[in-house]
Amino acid sequence: MTPQKTRSPSSPRRPSRANRDFRDRAKHSTRATDNQNTRSVVHVGDAIAQPGITLKTGREKSLLRRHPWIFSGAIERVDGAPVSGDTLPVCDAAGNFLAWAAYNPDSQITARVWSWRKEENIDAGFFHNRIAKALSARRELKLADNSNGMRLIHAESDGLPGLIADRYGDVLVMQIGSAGPERWRDTLADILQDLCKPVCIYERSDSDSRALEGLELRNGVLRGALPDNVAITENGLRFSVDVEAGQKTGFYLDQRDNRALTETLAHDKDVLNCFCYTGGFSLYALRGGAKSVLSIDASSDALRIAAENLANNGLDAAALTRCCTKSRQSTIQQAGCGIVTEASGAGEAAPHSLLPEEFTHTPKNAGKAEWLCADVFQALRALRDQGRKFDLIILDPPKFAPTAAFAEKAARGYKDINLLAFKLLRPGGLLCTYSCSGGISEDLFQKIIAGAALDAGVDAQIVHHLHASADHPVLLSFPEGAYLKGLVLRVA
Repeated sequence: MTPQKTRSPSSPRRPSRANRDFRDRAKHSTRATDNQNTRSVVHVGDAIAQPGITLKTGREKSLLRRHPWIFSGAIERVDGAPVSGDTLPVCDAAGNFLAWAAYNPDSQITARVWSWRKEENIDAGFFHNRIAKALSARRELKLADNSNGMRLIHAESDGLPGLIADRYGDVLVMQIGSAGPERWRDTLADILQDLCKPVCIYERSDSDSRALEGLELRNGVLRGALPDNVAITENGLRFSVDVEAGQKTGFYLDQRDNRALTETLAHDKDVLNCFCYTGGFSLYALRGGAKSVLSIDASSDALRIAAENLANNGLDAAALTRCCTKSRQSTIQQAGCGIVTEASGAGEAAPHSLLPEEFTHTPKNAGKAEWLCADVFQALRALRDQGRKFDLIILDPPKFAPTAAFAEKAARGYKDINLLAFKLLRPGGLLCTYSCSGGISEDLFQKIIAGAALDAGVDAQIVHHLHASADHPVLLSFPEGAYLKGLVLRVA
């Protein structure tokens, strides 16, 4: 029997520091914009009429193209007295039915479409059918042949706006991001329990986007009991998953295929993995025969799990682990892969630390894997100043631009790290660079990287265009679902 931890029921709480983006500077600089974007727009209609949404003349075009979002500026009036989470009919200015949608007066996306069929009943049976269809689609992908971690429900792309469900072995993590599924929260959990039979359903409704929706944060057990240890096996590699406080729902399932690609590229290369989180790309690179792998992240908690993953897979028994602080350089543990700081103790690394000067010279008895707890932007500059060079660099930063409103500031961040990466590559080296920002289009991302290459004075070829794994499908009428984009580039 798997040991169980006692957990309190899912309840509102503040997110832990470990669950915040590893870089907060973009978040702080855009807080005022966030507040402006969450101001609700009042659409006064007939309070005693049947509840419903009527659009302005000509604003039905996006719905006719089956885009599932209705922004506040498209709405002429809201009749009745609906509350957040209610399902309302949406009609054009002439009164023609368009869709059933979940209503949220506190969001700029005032309604999200459940169904385009007028005869549809939005009830428990509707959600059962939608979830069963999503699960069937995943079975057809046969992902379970190589991994017991996968995305089961991908929000709008599976016809369930605002609902995410990820499986990690026999644990299921549910994340709710909008008012519609929030209204049906218990019903959705019951259906997932019935259809998936997990030992635990854990709720991670603690993303920053919930504030934009006027929803409180939730984090805790919904059904069952959370095992002491949650882990998945992916293509033969075992990864521990922190479902309680890790990034996203605990692991970056969307990068599965891209991690596997990294394994094929890493042979006999010196690899730099930036924003490495729990070491996914690093472990694949090591298994692929990398000469060395330096992995950098600002979270000591994430790096501790990464080091455990390394040890559990037996890829490098003599790994070198370093954790820097502002005031003092850290001790080095050559065995056990632990992270210890002299200045503040284990697990309290400062996120804006500098790379130690002597890091240029790796001890001869160190293993192939090196872990560095540091601010990635500062670490890249320090590596540049030290003259370090690499054959393969991976940049997988957190979300810099959740919406297009943040694209300009995010573009500066993306250009900065990619410019530094180009300068650190040897001739013929490869750069695997990613953006998970929904506010940065694939075309814009490529232009940003092209600008970085130009400023770095290098010529680069695109070798691969990369996207999320197949369990993260993209609805053809909802291009916003293609949030993850990546490029593999070879420098001349």
